[in-house]
Amino acid sequence: MSNNGYVEATHREQEVYDRKSRMYDLMDLPMKAMGMGRLRRRMWEQVQGRRVLEVGVGTGLNLEYYPAESRAVAVDLSPGMLGRAVRRAGRLGRQVDFVLADAQRLPFRDGSFDAVTATCVFCSVPDPVQGLRELRRVCQPDGSTLLLEHVRAKNRLLGKVMDWLNPLSVRFQGVNINRDTVGNVSRAGLAIESEDSFMMSIVRILRARPGHSA
Repeated sequence: MSNNGYVEATHREQEVYDRKSRMYDLMDLPMKAMGMGRLRRRMWEQVQGRRVLEVGVGTGLNLEYYPAESRAVAVDLSPGMLGRAVRRAGRLGRQVDFVLADAQRLPFRDGSFDAVTATCVFCSVPDPVQGLRELRRVCQPDGSTLLLEHVRAKNRLLGKVMDWLNPLSVRFQGVNINRDTVGNVSRAGLAIESEDSFMMSIVRILRARPGHSA
């Protein structure tokens, strides 16, 4: 992707999520009813370390699961989303450092965090491999990266349906529903340690550690 293309795609993503920020929690209710809240909790139960980063905090749906003993930093590309997350943290009484930032260019030093997390983020990042490389970069060499993501179905027919619907999803929601996020994690230089599948293998919890340079 050219630099101009990167900037334009990232700006479009920001605009989409700014528009969605007011209704995002309502839009998430069907996923919550299908068990996403339980999966969010399940992923966060694996998060360990004093310094924790959440990339793509959105409206703060994961804030209630943050480890009490951690010093948490949360970033998002959308000012609208981030503002709602700040207000949610206030209601919950959570001490979190919020930063407006692009997942593809995180403003942190190498190895800044013991654990790095993201939930349903790399379906919309314009360059997902670059974003995942950034997660690897800011994670301690012996730290962990935990992802809760939806991916292209393994089922041949369902996968083709997702491919067919993807242009509509991107146009109206800014979300790719057919990404090979598992493959992208490996391409970014993260070594997958465990992978749990849910909802016909469309939703995965991935636990990875920094591996080789990519």
